Amino acid sequence: MKIEFKNTFLFISILLILVGCSTTRNNVVSTTNPSVAPLKEEKFKTGAENTENYLPFLKDKRVGIVTNQTGVFSKEKHLVDYLLEQNINLQKIYAPEHGFRGTADAGELIVDGKDTKTNLPIISLYGNNKKPKPEQLEGIDVLVFDLQDVGARFYTYISSLHYVMEACAENNIPLLVLDRPNPNGTIIDGPILEKEYKSFVGMHEIPVLHGMTIGEYAKMINGEKWLKDGLQCTLTVIPCLNYSHDMKYSLPVKPSPNLPNDQSINLYASLCFFEGANVSLGRGTEKQFQIYGSPFLPESEFNFSFTPQPNFGAKDPVYNGKLCFGEDLTEIRKVNRLELKWLLKAYENTADKTVFFNDFFTKLTGTKKLREQIEAGMTEKEIRKTWQEGLERFKQVRAKYLIYF
Repeated sequence: MKIEFKNTFLFISILLILVGCSTTRNNVVSTTNPSVAPLKEEKFKTGAENTENYLPFLKDKRVGIVTNQTGVFSKEKHLVDYLLEQNINLQKIYAPEHGFRGTADAGELIVDGKDTKTNLPIISLYGNNKKPKPEQLEGIDVLVFDLQDVGARFYTYISSLHYVMEACAENNIPLLVLDRPNPNGTIIDGPILEKEYKSFVGMHEIPVLHGMTIGEYAKMINGEKWLKDGLQCTLTVIPCLNYSHDMKYSLPVKPSPNLPNDQSINLYASLCFFEGANVSLGRGTEKQFQIYGSPFLPESEFNFSFTPQPNFGAKDPVYNGKLCFGEDLTEIRKVNRLELKWLLKAYENTADKTVFFNDFFTKLTGTKKLREQIEAGMTEKEIRKTWQEGLERFKQVRAKYLIYF
């Protein structure tokens, strides 16, 4: 028999002193309200570790969880294992791109299955099934979302978030988002996506780097009514404790197979544009998203070389077995904006510019303008100037949904 949620939610809402945006169905468990007892410690905690604010919410419920290898509870333990230890009635795992254990290549087909450790069924939310179907949500009273984002529009975990929120709204299932830091949380930059170029690598009219945690982003999706037909889901964000956007945060595990370290995560948004060009960004090496190069760049201008080979996360990398010339960025200082200089340099040094871009470039940038600007010979400064009006508008929208400052 399905447990009625309304009365339980009202009780928990009072118990936890939920603070919500008055015009939306967003709730954020308060950590700053003066009526709440002061924190006993100043230690940083992720939303997953903020257990006192969500475990009571899950008791006696049939729970589904959207997560992968990034849903860590501690260095030694995954959140799924922790919840089972707490006798939470987990029913299903829903896995995004790269799968539950995070081992699949980018774009690789993920199929449904069963977790060998817990014996829980795994439902893939990638490929042709990006949004949970009603039958896949049967028997679920509440859905938990815990994924580590990296703050870039084309990193598909926020696209999965959109579809999960939409499915929850359509099926009257409340959603708990366990928040995690954005390792690029101070950077708001890049062209704004134009709605005609919406795709799974760009769902919303935001810049390439949005400067929000995934919990804040969920609030924005709900508040701006970006779900189909203006739907809003019953959303509660469990915040990180003692966190601010400018706090340095090193991810405890790889968020995906080809983001192995802090440097790759910081350079990800700037180098990902090469996925839409005839340039390798290091897949098939140990320096993914920290180097770039191609067989079409001249050795006379680029003194670094590498040869991609199949490896974990890249079974058939671009330019497999071919010598590429380019640049090694593994030791450069951390960037604080979306850098175009490497893209412009590669374009300028490619002899046949007609084959430099492919169709995926427009999907990644969310606009045709950037390609046209590069082909027209505009400088980086000139290009960046065209972004400013859109960025200022976005910052005003973003400000409404911030949990941390």
